[in-house]
Amino acid sequence: MSKQTKEIRGVDTRELRAQLSDLRKEQFQMRFRGAAEEVAKTARFRQIRRKVARILTVLSERERAAGGKQ
Repeated sequence: MSKQTKEIRGVDTRELRAQLSDLRKEQFQMRFRGAAEEVAKTARFRQIRRKVARILTVLSERERAAGGKQ
């Protein structure tokens, strides 16, 4: 398990959802700016995409675990 994943697992679900929202907004803004002009930090696209995937994975694991307990 990567360091980033361990850090994400230690964060509260509510805070993860807030981070996810912020990352998606940033991703949208970068795409929008990329269509109009050249983006300086192209590696940030990949970082955002991967962090979103990690957060979604942890959230879905938590939902499955909560669903199994019922």
